Amino acid sequence: MGPETNEGVDGAPAAGGTGAGAATGPAAVARLVRAQRAVEGDGFVVQRPFPTPQLSYVDPFLLFDQMGPTEFGPGQGVGTSWHPHRGFETVTYVLEGDAEHRDSMGNHGHLGPGDTQWMTAGSGVLHQEGPSAAANEIGGRMHGLQLWVNLPAAAKMTAPAYQDLRASAVARCEVPGATIRVIAGRLFDLEGPGATRTPISCAHVTLVRDAAVRTDLPAGHTVLAYPMAGAFRTGATEVGQSTLAIMGPGSDLELVGTAQSSEIIVLTGLPIGEPVARYGPFVMNTQAELEQAFADYRAGAFGQPQG
Repeated sequence: MGPETNEGVDGAPAAGGTGAGAATGPAAVARLVRAQRAVEGDGFVVQRPFPTPQLSYVDPFLLFDQMGPTEFGPGQGVGTSWHPHRGFETVTYVLEGDAEHRDSMGNHGHLGPGDTQWMTAGSGVLHQEGPSAAANEIGGRMHGLQLWVNLPAAAKMTAPAYQDLRASAVARCEVPGATIRVIAGRLFDLEGPGATRTPISCAHVTLVRDAAVRTDLPAGHTVLAYPMAGAFRTGATEVGQSTLAIMGPGSDLELVGTAQSSEIIVLTGLPIGEPVARYGPFVMNTQAELEQAFADYRAGAFGQPQG
């Protein structure tokens, strides 16, 4: 999924990005960004901290969309029809519901709670996503997350690839008052199964009220924390539902639950530090590369819908 709207071109360095650097001690919140409502694809509603007019991206992350939670009746589930991507990766993580994916590489996957689809668009791919045919037939509930992760210039034209990461494969541990799942990278002393093109970490933390968890942070990484449900405190800052916390420098991060139950996404990524040229479904480094992406798409270079 993800936006098919015209987002314009932004060739400047990343807006709002901060890294853990060589600082020691707990990271503190540098900026809070309230998610904004947007309508995407065939009409599904997302809550989006970025990209917005206030915040273009947080290097290396290009887009952060909370999908739902939403209830839909029989035949009312919506997603995206076939559309292209080039120059980055899409990551879809399902908290609740049943989603389905198809792409022009021939991949066809079903995502249930805790499952992740990690698609490297690279040189170009077509795909579609949305509630599965079975879920749409009877209606249901959908709650998930989609990220766009940038690729460096040297990897933007890499061959497309697809990872289907099952919930059972995710690194997981239970501690008092908390469940921690690591999808990619290393956080909370767990190593996730996802293979990443640049250093990325992604974790899902479930916390009850007053439970606390702590993790070391990779040096130099952008660090983001976002409650998909509930709320948490880090340091002296309370972070409410659908509000993104962009962390400042620090060697570790502590999260304390402040709601009955909270679902928190923690992301870290090493900034790429290259110009970003973006327009709709393509993210490159220059305007000329964007124009070439559209020309290649019109010429059929991204393959054909399958299935």
